[in-house]
Amino acid sequence: MFDKDCIPATLTDAARSVLLAPEPNDKVRLTHLYAQAWREGRIDQVGAPGAPDRPARPSRPELRPPREMPRRGAGGNDTKVALLHAIAHIELNAVDLAWDVIARFADPSLPRDFCDDWVQVAVDEAEHFEILNERMAELNSAYGDLPAHDGLWEAAQKTAHDLMARMALVPMTLEARGLDTTPATVARLRRQNDERTAAIMERIGEEEIAHVAAGRRWFEYMAEKRNVDAVSAYHTFIREHYKSALKRPFNAEARDRAGMKHEYYEPLAAE
Repeated sequence: MFDKDCIPATLTDAARSVLLAPEPNDKVRLTHLYAQAWREGRIDQVGAPGAPDRPARPSRPELRPPREMPRRGAGGNDTKVALLHAIAHIELNAVDLAWDVIARFADPSLPRDFCDDWVQVAVDEAEHFEILNERMAELNSAYGDLPAHDGLWEAAQKTAHDLMARMALVPMTLEARGLDTTPATVARLRRQNDERTAAIMERIGEEEIAHVAAGRRWFEYMAEKRNVDAVSAYHTFIREHYKSALKRPFNAEARDRAGMKHEYYEPLAAE
């Protein structure tokens, strides 16, 4: 158990504490605790970078390669639970990914806004996990009841060496893909008269725009620091680290709101 009154000395220490907490409820609770302490100045130092190779995980769910995951059906509560479980798993991974960005890449030379952005992303992802888990409970299920895949953390491991590569692959590509697919999911849930789940997915889709924007903002910041063209650098990183094609249709309106210019993704889709 964690001492709820123990506030780490630095933000990178706080990030490592979340990453090393195996239970989802502890990850969520500590995220809220440390975010508030950072905002109030009770944590006022960034600290030294350093992150574990992998975050701690609970004994369930069983993690499988993406290709071994069962396909979701076409309707009914079982399909809905499978959808919610899959998204909850992504959101829990996203909590760790946000803290991993801080633990691995935060540096006193970066603007404070960098830490502010990723602390807020961690809080948003924790809230998303909470509301998804609440909805699963209403459907007599819980996180861990189904298998899940480890693809998101594999993407993190590929980019552990470079902040620009991490921003390109995770927020600007994988999370941006969520912007593309969420509207169809919301529409399907509304056709099934499930306004409760539709509203949750709609909220998540709306709040993810800011996460994609944060990734794009710090990617472009690093591109300027390295004196490279951001769009060309993005294409290079994606060709190196993302083995799938970028798939149309794109949610251009949401991507525009995140500052993701068409030049970033359209040429890669054409390939």
